[in-house]
Amino acid sequence: MPELSKAARNPLAYIAARYTSRPETVRRAALTALAMSVLIVITGGAVRLTGSGLGCDTWPKCSDDSLVATSEMGIHGAIEFGNRLMSYVVCAAVGWFIITARSAKPRRRSLTRLGWLQFWIVASNGIIGGITVLTGLNPYIVASHFLAAMALVTATTVAWLRAREGDAAPRPLVGVPVRRAALGLTLLAGALLVVGTAVTGSGQHSGDDGDISRMPFDWEAITRVHSALAWLVVLGTLALWVLLRIVDAPSGPRARARELLAVLVAQGVIGYVQYALDEPAWLVGFHLFGSTLVWIAALRLLLSTRERAEAAPGTGPARAAAATRAPATPAAP
Repeated sequence: MPELSKAARNPLAYIAARYTSRPETVRRAALTALAMSVLIVITGGAVRLTGSGLGCDTWPKCSDDSLVATSEMGIHGAIEFGNRLMSYVVCAAVGWFIITARSAKPRRRSLTRLGWLQFWIVASNGIIGGITVLTGLNPYIVASHFLAAMALVTATTVAWLRAREGDAAPRPLVGVPVRRAALGLTLLAGALLVVGTAVTGSGQHSGDDGDISRMPFDWEAITRVHSALAWLVVLGTLALWVLLRIVDAPSGPRARARELLAVLVAQGVIGYVQYALDEPAWLVGFHLFGSTLVWIAALRLLLSTRERAEAAPGTGPARAAAATRAPATPAAP
């Protein structure tokens, strides 16, 4: 009975006292959470692109009479309810990451915090998804639903990258101008995502076959703005890659810049083809998937401009950071 009481009071501490997760396990859990965060973006896009946004016409139940989708709701109900169930799969992946991060020895509080951040993003986005249904697919709520999903991709990406590093203070690998350029490029990529929601919000894929309100933008005009931003990101990435070569940066940041450039080129080709073919749903889905890859690649490039070594034994991240900043004290004669 005392053991059950301890487990009930603090289940994570109870597990951590009896189980030690290996670094490889933590990294696998972080990658799984990242993969699930990308997958739920794709399934959410499938809901919209198949016109299943109101397949379940209320929330938190699927209909007034049923908690789950029924055969009478058809394929749209199944797709919408399936996306809702994906939230539980994501929560399970995030929960696994939290447990493995909490059970690591020495304890890595930075990873545990990132795990709980993921959990709260998933929970809050579930509520936003419910509001989306209750407001009849209001395009601004739909856009915020997508951006919250991208916030989850951000948290899981950072956690995955941090799980592959140590907890010492970050050491810059490039100079301040290059780091600022990488940050500016990341912010530009974020703006590209936001404008992309306006393109979709004013386009033909409203998420349902009924009379759904759209964003009051001229679709041709907002698409050109999105295209111009995309070209700025491409040119910015190319310029940053050249700059990294000029300053003889380490291989890591240069490789990340090349990867981002490759993903951007592929995403641009898909974007122009989708525009020329009048937004076929399947191609829009690929473009949506590409947007997650662009954002992940941008984050990897940004974080590759510094490195974190393993903290010295017996020191936490704060003490390790202080040790790197403080000058060495000369020995007494």
